[in-house]
Amino acid sequence: MKLGLQLGYWGKGPNPFHVPLAQEAERLGFDSVWVAESWGNDAFSFATWMAAHTSTIRICTGVVQLSGRTPTSCAMHAITVDHLSNGRFSLGLGVSGPQVVEGWYGQPFAKPLKRTREYIDVLRTVLRREEPVSYDGEFVHLPYHGENSWEMGKPLKVMVHPLRADLPIYLGAEGPKNVALAAEIADGWLPLYYSPFRPEVYSESLKAAKPGFEVAVNVMGCTITGDSDEEIEAALAPTKAALGFYIGGMGSKSRNFHMELMSRMGFGDAAQKIQDLFFEGRRDEAINLVPTQFADEISLVGSKERIRDRIAAWEASPVTTVILSGGPETLQAMAEIVG
Repeated sequence: MKLGLQLGYWGKGPNPFHVPLAQEAERLGFDSVWVAESWGNDAFSFATWMAAHTSTIRICTGVVQLSGRTPTSCAMHAITVDHLSNGRFSLGLGVSGPQVVEGWYGQPFAKPLKRTREYIDVLRTVLRREEPVSYDGEFVHLPYHGENSWEMGKPLKVMVHPLRADLPIYLGAEGPKNVALAAEIADGWLPLYYSPFRPEVYSESLKAAKPGFEVAVNVMGCTITGDSDEEIEAALAPTKAALGFYIGGMGSKSRNFHMELMSRMGFGDAAQKIQDLFFEGRRDEAINLVPTQFADEISLVGSKERIRDRIAAWEASPVTTVILSGGPETLQAMAEIVG
């Protein structure tokens, strides 16, 4: 089992503790550090910042949003960061959701599976640098032709020689078909709300995974504390708050991928009630309804002994990397537990 550090999104600006945390994770032997984007900071600049202040730890995006860049632009960013990090970069991609794709990027969300497949096809073609890139898909047209085209475009080959044609590509995915696509065309999968106690939720979707396929999971909460019910509840409070927001509000009333995933994991009644309360403006009540069992299964909280016992379930699952958030003490404790 490998360890990763999740630095997440920025708030009002860059977090001054991110660089020291990444350096501490590197010192402790963590395999990777992960940076993210939503509709604030961009992931590639963030990744470059981390690469400049470390020397051995892998630098990964989790995740870059497909609609924010054309596939050739994304390839340029990935090639650049891979060079600047001396081959330590891995590209984590995701389609995001319709609220962000259509609301922030002004792009249609239709057919995300087809769009993702075309996007990664083009990325792989650019990275191989065998020939000028020409692609005529449903969503990607290189050269562009059609409405408002000058019809002067020509296929181009990336000028920079990629450091690695096989630069690892991870795909963030929640739905069964999306996970199956990741297993088919990507080098790894970035799940959300993964429970090692419910492997059947994704077992069918992962059948196409090839040897060496990576599964890197963001552990929702990681806190070293006591084992009493009160202490466990207190440690899970931030996770429950995040779950209440994602399940209740990160999506429309008619379609919320996070709510649907929670339902597939066996907590459908609670998920529906959380969403109902959230849309009624009763957010505190929605958070209070997040089942402790659900929050606990996707987190690692308690004493070192309790976490050591529970990490055994992660090690027995398809998961290859657990990605953690926390301060230096948490990173030190987890390095000792997993090491």
